[in-house]
Amino acid sequence: MSPYESKPWLRHFAEELHTLPDPPVTLLHAFREVVARVPDRTALAYFDGRLGYRELDELSDGLARYLAARGFARGDRLAIVLQNVPQFAVALLGAWKAGGTVVPVNPMYKERELAHVLEDAGVTALVCSDRAWDAHIRATAAGSPVRIPLTTSELDLQTRDDQRVLPGRRTPPEDTDDLLAAARAGTPGPPPPDPGLTADDIALISYTSGTSGVPKGAMNTHGNISYNADRQRAHSVLPDGATLFALAPLFHITGMVCQLAAGIVAGSTVALAYRFEPGVVLDALREHRPAYMVGPSTAYMALMARPDATAEDFSSFRLLYSGGAPVPPALVAAFRERFGHYLRNGYGLTECTAPCAAVPAGLEAPVDPVSGTLSVGVPGPGTMVRIVDDKGADVPFGEHGEIAVRGPMVVPGYWNRPEASEEALPGGELRTGDIGFMDEEGWLYVVDRKKDMINASGFKVWPREVEDVLYTHPAVREAAVVGVPDAYRGESVKAFVSLRPGAAADPSELIGYCRERLAAYKYPREIEVLPELPKTSSGKILRRELRARRD
Repeated sequence: MSPYESKPWLRHFAEELHTLPDPPVTLLHAFREVVARVPDRTALAYFDGRLGYRELDELSDGLARYLAARGFARGDRLAIVLQNVPQFAVALLGAWKAGGTVVPVNPMYKERELAHVLEDAGVTALVCSDRAWDAHIRATAAGSPVRIPLTTSELDLQTRDDQRVLPGRRTPPEDTDDLLAAARAGTPGPPPPDPGLTADDIALISYTSGTSGVPKGAMNTHGNISYNADRQRAHSVLPDGATLFALAPLFHITGMVCQLAAGIVAGSTVALAYRFEPGVVLDALREHRPAYMVGPSTAYMALMARPDATAEDFSSFRLLYSGGAPVPPALVAAFRERFGHYLRNGYGLTECTAPCAAVPAGLEAPVDPVSGTLSVGVPGPGTMVRIVDDKGADVPFGEHGEIAVRGPMVVPGYWNRPEASEEALPGGELRTGDIGFMDEEGWLYVVDRKKDMINASGFKVWPREVEDVLYTHPAVREAAVVGVPDAYRGESVKAFVSLRPGAAADPSELIGYCRERLAAYKYPREIEVLPELPKTSSGKILRRELRARRD
């Protein structure tokens, strides 16, 4: 029997959490229950604007009726190209009420990237901001399957117009319908016909970041989303009606599931602030007093870099999580010392519909004594995680291998990519491409991406181990490590760092610091200091771009 079949991680959960009641069939079922229970509770807080559950229900009903009148049918795709604004939730729920599938799109996509998604997903309807439509989306949509364009302004549903993130003025295009006007035109009115969505229907086509190859659309089902959102509700220690702050973008699977979907299932208030800007975020924390937040480690680093950030700003929190990339142990220690809160790890992928492992409330993750790697948490009770070799066979506890995941949150495959689906999901088990190990207590450790391993003189070097050492240097704010060609070693280690405000450190000092703490083949032979490291919109540092400039 597989050593992982015993699920040693169950010991970290109360017995009543080992088997949970069936989650809602879809997020729409959960939403309707919350509307009936607390219709006047604030669903979305956006600067000084507030949108209650009843109003969100009415607006999304109105949008569903509008879409149906335009010929949008069950199974059609609607792309949402928005930042964290209330209209995102209106469009999401409205599309589902019309029986459609939502395609969340990064607003930072350029024309080529957007055109691929619209064509590949066969998008029928699209929602974007007024400014984005005028800037580049109009021309891209013209050559795509899109026939129902809707626009909206990030200035709507609030009056503060914070110039740090909301510059400009309303400029409604003449060749699109306004999202909110279309939704309000259909309210009040009878509920739209029930599309009869099931747990197996596709709720999202979530395109992977495309760090290697052409982005593929992971098919997140309604059951995938409902399971992970409801599991988060059950495992949290948040009071009824607590506020969640949306630090991660809603178009990313972490923001979609761990913030918006989890907030809806719990009947919580989700506070939005358009996009990440450290000063705006701190003001939002002071105003909304949230109990929960999840975001990339780089966002927490940016908040720590603010000299005006205080422990009082974080005093309302019950749980703080970091996802998207492993958290350096040095960041966890520094964050607790500065703000008095333990920063919990979480681990997941788009293909896992966000988390498949996390540090449970009330516990702290161990640090591997050999590598210094901080655990990303433990799998949930309904999840099976194995560490496998190149042939898919289990490796013993403590040994490195590829992380494989099976459970109700794992997608059935990629949109129109049967061969890629079979390769990544043999027998329905997700091969993540991440290298890691599990200890005998069930704690999971992520070492690095399989493709990022550096081969230096035949020795394996995992970039994250070097990065974790760099993060312990008091001057280093961000760090990323890549392999560079070396005529003698084959590859050697190069690091890129950015420094904390007011700090100073030259490359030779940082190289010496690493040499004292790492084996000879691991320490970086070259370090380049940059003002900022390139990142995705979800906060992951882009090693790919650093590799492109490594020579």
